[in-house]
Amino acid sequence: MKKNFKKFLVAMLGFSVIGASLAGTVDAAKIPNSAGNNATSTIKVEKLKLVKEWDKVFPKSDKVNHQKVTFVNRYGITLAADMYTPKNISGKLPALAICGAFGAVKEQISGLYAQEMAERGFLTIAFDPSFTGESGGYPRFVASPDINTEDFSAAVDFLSTLDNVDADKIGIIGICGWGGIALNVAAIDTRIKATVTTTMYDMSRVMANDYFDKSKDKKTLAAERMQNRQLLNAQRTADYQAGAYSRAGGVVENPAGMPQFVKDYHAYYKTARGYHKRSPNSNGGWNATSALSFMNMPQLSYISEIQNPVLIIHGEKAHSRYFSEDAFEKMTGVKSNGKNRTIGNKELMIIPGASHIDLYDNFNAIPFDKIESFFKANLR
Repeated sequence: MKKNFKKFLVAMLGFSVIGASLAGTVDAAKIPNSAGNNATSTIKVEKLKLVKEWDKVFPKSDKVNHQKVTFVNRYGITLAADMYTPKNISGKLPALAICGAFGAVKEQISGLYAQEMAERGFLTIAFDPSFTGESGGYPRFVASPDINTEDFSAAVDFLSTLDNVDADKIGIIGICGWGGIALNVAAIDTRIKATVTTTMYDMSRVMANDYFDKSKDKKTLAAERMQNRQLLNAQRTADYQAGAYSRAGGVVENPAGMPQFVKDYHAYYKTARGYHKRSPNSNGGWNATSALSFMNMPQLSYISEIQNPVLIIHGEKAHSRYFSEDAFEKMTGVKSNGKNRTIGNKELMIIPGASHIDLYDNFNAIPFDKIESFFKANLR
């Protein structure tokens, strides 16, 4: 029975290594080193319209070189990125792929992180996820736990092939909702040698359970999810009838009377501090039905199997801190109890007094020295 099932998988997936792995061994000689005669399709780069002028929400550094680059993910979507290279450093460099926050673009938070880490000696890219910003993909403003995980791996593909990058020294940084996606990709992509998350969200959890797991009663949560499914699927029908996709709305225009974290989001995304014309959060938000796939596909199922080092950073006062604490516990089996913890090569760092948004652009809160030392210790 097991042998027949293995043959079925090989036939369905068309990849002999899958069958070998089910038997408990993988013959490395059978893994293709290049496309060669095994190629069934060609990687095609879409020509994107990339802005030439500096249009970031942070000032340009004179310590790094900046250029626009593109690369293609496994679904054929061409992604746009800003690449930052430290000046006056030669040879092969350690590299970082950076993305987030969820609903932001590379001209905002991820770009700030990328430029700062390039100043510290890393070649970095901050990229726009599929369907957003300057990246390709249609329809626009779609989020997907699978495709967005693939976006990170595609960034690693790109970095691994650069002449001035050491392919054995690649790490990633995921910010906010992209923190959860970073952990998801670290669980599957063994080329990623070290991972940092800051002010992490588990988007699958929040979309399935609402903030703070709105109700601890499983039956109540299940009933609420069913109601949300019905609403979202009705929206799918309406969208198709209209021939256009409805947007969920970005950060609210008037946060008066709302929780402090909503006011904090407004202070970043809706003011000169962080507003950007291509940012979903700053404008119309995601497609309204994007939540469906996240509700149905928990991201962090296999993070306990991540073998490479992980540093999880969160603000003490952040409404979202529970996401990081629970992810750390899932990886290590140890509760944090609101304290800094190090178990093996997994570390949780709580920033005293910091809110969720403080780790977007507050240099007094973001522990860049710690992030630098973590990567230098683990990308070597």
